[in-house]
Parts: sequence; structure tokens; C-alpha cells
Amino acid sequence: MQRYKSWILPIAIVLGIFFHEHIVILSPALPYLIAAMLFFSFNSLDVRKMRFSMFDFWLLLFQLVVSTAVYLLLRPFDEVVAQGAFVTVLAPTAAAAIAVSLILGANVSMMSTYLILCNLMVAVVAPLSFTWIGASPDISFWSSFLTILSRVFPLLIAPFVLAMLTRWLFPKANDYINRHKSISFYLWSVSLTVVISRAIGLLMNQFQENKILFLWMVLVSLFLCFLQFFVGHRIGKHYGDYVAGGQSLGQKNTVLAIWMAQNYLNPLCSIVPTLYVIWQNLYNSFQMMQKERHQNSHR
Repeated sequence: MQRYKSWILPIAIVLGIFFHEHIVILSPALPYLIAAMLFFSFNSLDVRKMRFSMFDFWLLLFQLVVSTAVYLLLRPFDEVVAQGAFVTVLAPTAAAAIAVSLILGANVSMMSTYLILCNLMVAVVAPLSFTWIGASPDISFWSSFLTILSRVFPLLIAPFVLAMLTRWLFPKANDYINRHKSISFYLWSVSLTVVISRAIGLLMNQFQENKILFLWMVLVSLFLCFLQFFVGHRIGKHYGDYVAGGQSLGQKNTVLAIWMAQNYLNPLCSIVPTLYVIWQNLYNSFQMMQKERHQNSHR
């Protein structure tokens, strides 16, 4: 199975596309799959190495500045596309980024620090931003803040605490889990299939008429994927981890982005992060193929 990891994500995407009507019924299990995936990933984490650095500062600054910039640049063209671009850039790092980064060889402590920081940042900034860009005036900052926080924080904190307790109280069990930490990647593959199924269903149900606007959303989402991975790689390389930078900035929690778009903005703008799901995971597949090819050439 180790030799074919690079094919798992494309297979998950194909299954999600062609069997979305059947697979989407597994959606209620998605939070539990993500929590289990994080538990296996966090077991190898050394909390003593988790500390805020300029790496985190520049990534957070990028999310704040560029999300605002793309909204202002695209707003004169189309408000829906602008909102979709905004929420896609602002969205926090996906929990799955750690699972993929383990395969690619990134620094788990570096990734985990930013994962927690950016999710906290989004919980604070998103409610303020939604009011600014035209969300319903009936929605208060505190209700939005608490709702978003309740969706992202339990999934991060519960697996983190459980993993730390296992590490400290049951070291033998922790060693066994670390030897099988690649399970986190396979859990994400199942999660990805469910996410893709939901995304395809959303694309088919909500967007069948305005094909020109859909094309613009395809191009914008593709550009944002390229931009965020590219900048993330540059920042990561400067601070000693090319992969961690790219995954931290480029792999987005699109499930949260879609939910925020549908609940606080124009629901149609959720098409942009929905398309982003496909682009980011195709790129992840490409990275894993490159890594596998590199490893085979050195054997």
C-alpha cells in the first residue's frame, strides 16, 4: 500500500464524482473521521517544539491581507465571485493538511502550531468580515464567533488532548500508534471521498444555468490554489520547511468555507471553495507522486 499512496487521492476524487449520490449519506460521519485522523497525527507531536514564529506571522498576514485584496479587486466584476474568493483565502488550514504533510515529510510541530492559530484567527476575523461585506444585519458578531468556534475548536482540541494523554500516560500504546500513523492518511482519503461527493452534489444542484459565471469561478479557484501553494512554499522554504509552508497556506478547510459561505454570504459563492476542493487535492496527489518518484530514483 505504501507504493500506491499517490493514487489514493485521485481514486477518492473519481469515486466522489461518480457515486456522490450514494457516498454523501456518510456525511454525518465526517467530523468523527477528521477527529480520528488528527488523533493519529498528533500522537507524534512534541508540544515543546510548538511555538509562535515569524513563519506563522507571515502566513496569517497573507490570509488577512490577500482575502481582503481579492474581494476588493473582484467586487466590481461580480459580488458573488468576490465573496467566494474571499472566503476561500480566509478559510483556515484543513486538519487533513497534517495527514498529507506526514506523507510528504513536513514538520508536524510547525504545522500543528499554525493549524491551531489560523483556526482561532478565522473564528475572530470571519464574523467581523461578514458584517463588512454584506452579511445579514441580524447576525451579531458574538453569535457568529461562537458558532464558528464551536464547529472548528472541538475537532482540534479533543484529538489533541487525547493524543497528549496517550503520549504521557500510555507510552507503549503511543509508540504503537506512531508506528501506524499513516492510518491518518487513509482516514483522510475516506473523508476526502465524502467531501468530494458533497461538493459534486452542490455543483450539480446549485449551478446549472449560468455557465459563464461558473467558468469564472473555475478560473478564480484554480488561480487561488496556485497562488496560495506557491506563496506558502516560498515562505516555508525561507523558514526551513518548504512542504509545511505550502500545506499550511494552500490546503484549506473547504468544508468550513462552504458552510460559512452558505450561512453568512450569498450561497452561490460557496461554489468557489467547492471547486477549490478538487484543485488542492489534485495538487496533493501530484506532490505525492513526485515524492514517490524521487524515493524510487534513490533506491
